[in-house]
Amino acid sequence: MWMKELFGVEKPIIALLHLRPLPGDPLFPAGGSIEDVVRIAREELTALQDGGVDGVLIANEFSLPYEKNVSLVTVAAMGYVVGALRPSIRIPFGVNVVSNPSAAIELAAATGASFVRAAFTGAYMGEDGIIDTDVAAVIRRKKALGLDNLRLLYKANPESSAYLAERPIEKIVKSMIFHCFPDALCVSGTSAGSETDSSLIDRVRAVAGDTPVLCNTGCTAANIKEKLDHCDGACVGTAFKKDGKFSNVVDPARVVEFMARVREYREEQGGKNQ
Repeated sequence: MWMKELFGVEKPIIALLHLRPLPGDPLFPAGGSIEDVVRIAREELTALQDGGVDGVLIANEFSLPYEKNVSLVTVAAMGYVVGALRPSIRIPFGVNVVSNPSAAIELAAATGASFVRAAFTGAYMGEDGIIDTDVAAVIRRKKALGLDNLRLLYKANPESSAYLAERPIEKIVKSMIFHCFPDALCVSGTSAGSETDSSLIDRVRAVAGDTPVLCNTGCTAANIKEKLDHCDGACVGTAFKKDGKFSNVVDPARVVEFMARVREYREEQGGKNQ
């Protein structure tokens, strides 16, 4: 499986590095500096890497409210931050420009990212309005940029939004795999930080074939062993934050505790397979 080749382990934990508000964002502080964003990101990156995560996804999670067509300053700022972090990154990294998969592809090409996570397919709506994706354009741009080794992590069900036409998740996944070439499928709860229903992960996995399935939201130190029984890896963000709150910065102790549970799980599984 390609994930083991990239991350070096079975069932990797991909940590989310949520960048603080960027220039141009409504929450960017008056008189703020991009260097403050870099400083905090570097501190969080250190905590995540030292805590033992297997990969990191760098995202503009605090660019609230998210834009349908991302501003150039946002992509430029993300490129600046990722470039500043590159000498410190010791594990595989990916990028995510929220709600803008095409921009994420461009950013990956510029920064050398190994993977991108996004809602690449479907038409859905939420508080940001109606989003109509264009996966054909994204895949063609990826090809034009020569990014044959860039892995695409598709959201099977975008958190905080709903498909305009409800269909069983099995039909969505089968169509995604046949038409759109995902490298992995991410299954989410109802919002960032909310627990993903294990039965929903099982339904996706039942029709995913050889495509890896990741638990995309709501993993915690308390439930990660149970979740890993149902999936091929996990994306983890809020659980690593101080007090488990989305708006807080990464807490090194929470990373260590979480990854200790993951190592216990791997050791237990290794014993079972002997």
